[in-house]
Formats: sequence, structure tokens, C-alpha cells
Amino acid sequence: MILREVQVKNPRPPRIPIRRIAVIGAGVSGLVSARTLQDQEFSVTVFEKSHGPGGRTATRRADPGLSFDHGAQYFTARETHFKAFVEEGVRQGIVAEWTGLIVQIDGKKVESKTEHPVRYVGVPAMTAIATHLADELTIHRETRIVELTRVENGWELTDTNGHTYRDYDYVIVSLPAPQTTLLLGDHVLAQEVSAISMTPCWAVLAAFERRIDVLWDGAFIHGSPLAWVARNSSKPGRNPAIDCWVLHASSDWSCANPEHTREAVAVELLSAFAQTVPLSLPPTIHIDAHRWLHSATPMSLDRLALFDPNSGIAVCGDWLAGGRVEGAFRSGFAAAENILRQAGILSNDSIKER
Repeated sequence: MILREVQVKNPRPPRIPIRRIAVIGAGVSGLVSARTLQDQEFSVTVFEKSHGPGGRTATRRADPGLSFDHGAQYFTARETHFKAFVEEGVRQGIVAEWTGLIVQIDGKKVESKTEHPVRYVGVPAMTAIATHLADELTIHRETRIVELTRVENGWELTDTNGHTYRDYDYVIVSLPAPQTTLLLGDHVLAQEVSAISMTPCWAVLAAFERRIDVLWDGAFIHGSPLAWVARNSSKPGRNPAIDCWVLHASSDWSCANPEHTREAVAVELLSAFAQTVPLSLPPTIHIDAHRWLHSATPMSLDRLALFDPNSGIAVCGDWLAGGRVEGAFRSGFAAAENILRQAGILSNDSIKER
């Protein structure tokens, strides 16, 4: 998939020493920055604390053959370069439009959304985008980086097992703002990042014995512990034979119930769902809950990416660019652009606020 054609100073630039890049975090922003730099012949290594890439473009699978997009539910495409990325994904069959009916619910009042943006999803799951971006990248999975050290030859990274990875010219940190602050320590960018707070989100993953009899497939909910519910099985590429739903709690409810067990969260949010429908829900064949510790931010620096040319540290993430998958894409590309510009590969006028 083409991320974007970068505008180089010279179609045949002079050969430069290979620069080594460490990218911490394999969400969309980290993967986009890694792919962009690797396409320009940088040596890139990605470090990811989880067993797979994707961040909040996540899919949980469960027996028997169930799947739930329990993080990002869909994405829209407004900016020119992200539109091109999405259109290429559609052509390759890893992105498709989700045409399910989306409504908003306030008490007993159900209304169709007045705005109808084209909503896209990864196919056959939201993880498809990250899987494609991660192709041909060197990724150290289940490796949590806990310390960055500036040394004579560049940067050293240390993981939770005490293993050290050496000699990186640049480091891109693609983590939620609170985790980025901790990792940066006393770095000059830490103070700016520390001003950003992020809220949690509880998600419930439920599959039912039979289809819930509502005409809509997704709903924004007001005046409830729930903020959003979606019939995951209505998305293209999913199994429509089993009615699978994802329920997202509101930020207020998630913040007020941080220590609930997954079982308690599932019971309370399923009850809220039944009141919202309102119907007697069929028995569940699968029920689980997941807590996203850093889900959304009430504010944004609106900077796309942060970069310190003196140390070679860049910071990216959707929280820098208004949230959402598109924000993550734009932020990751902006981080890579800053490095390419300092390396003399991009022309001076190729980096613009988009």
C-alpha cells in the first residue's frame, strides 16, 4: 500500500550513511512512520509491547469463530493523502465501506445521524490495516521499552528484561501521551507531552444466541453509561450468522469505575444496553470486557508530531492530531517527514500543515 509519495530534493540523491531508527509502539502512527522511513532506505526497528501490531485498531477473537473490533470502530477519510491511502486499501481488499445504519439515541428517542460520512473498516477485521503496514518491517513483539539513554553513538533503548538495543540515530515514540511522558523522562519534549491527559474506556464484547431485533447497526448514546454500541457482525468481511456486538462505555462512566472487574463491567453495561434497545436480550454465547487505559483525550496539541532536531527524538500519535485513525496516520507521517527533512532527503517546502 502506498503511504504517500515524498518529494525528494533530487530524484537521485547522493548516497548517505544508513541511519538507524527505533520506533516505539506499533499502532497506526508508529507503523506509518516506520514504513515511510524504511521506504527511504533507513534501517528501521519497531518495538511493540503486545504480541501483535495495531494498537487501538484491534480485533479480539474468541471461539467459536467470533471476532470483535473492540477498539476503533471505523474510520473516515477527509485529508487528501489519507483518502488516497484508503482508496488503495479498498482496491487491495483490506479496506471496505461499512454501510450499516448509524443512529443516535437519547432516552427513547432514536434518530438517524444527520451527517452521513463514508465510514470504512479493515477487512476482514480492523487489524488488517496494521497487519499490512507491518509487512516487511522488523518488529520486536512483546518488548516493552522502559528507558531511553543518550550516548556518544546515538540512543540506547532498554526493555523490561534489561536487554539493551544500541546505536540508533533517531527514536520515534508512538505511545499514548502518559506513557510517552514517562519514557521521555527529563527530555525537553516531556513537559509539552505531560500537559495532555487521556481518559479510559471500558468495552464489552458480546455474542448472542440469536439476532437482536433492531433496524440499526450502530448507535451513539446519550444519558447512559454507554456512549456507543455496534453490531460488529454487520461490518463487511465479518460472519453475519452470529450476532456480535461491541459496547463502549462513556468516558465519565469508565473514569468512575476503574477498579470494576471485567465480569461486573459486562453485567452493568449489558443491562444498560438492554435498557437502550429496549428489548429483552437473547442469551449470550460469549461475553467479555476490556479496559482501554488510554483511549481518548479531551484536548489536542494539534501539532501532528513533535520533533527535537538536537537529540533526534520524535513523538507521534493520534492524540496529537485530533484522535481517530486518520489522525494517527497523519501524525506518523509527519514524524517521518521531520526526520527525512533533517536528513536532507526532503525539500524544505515539502512539509506543510495538512
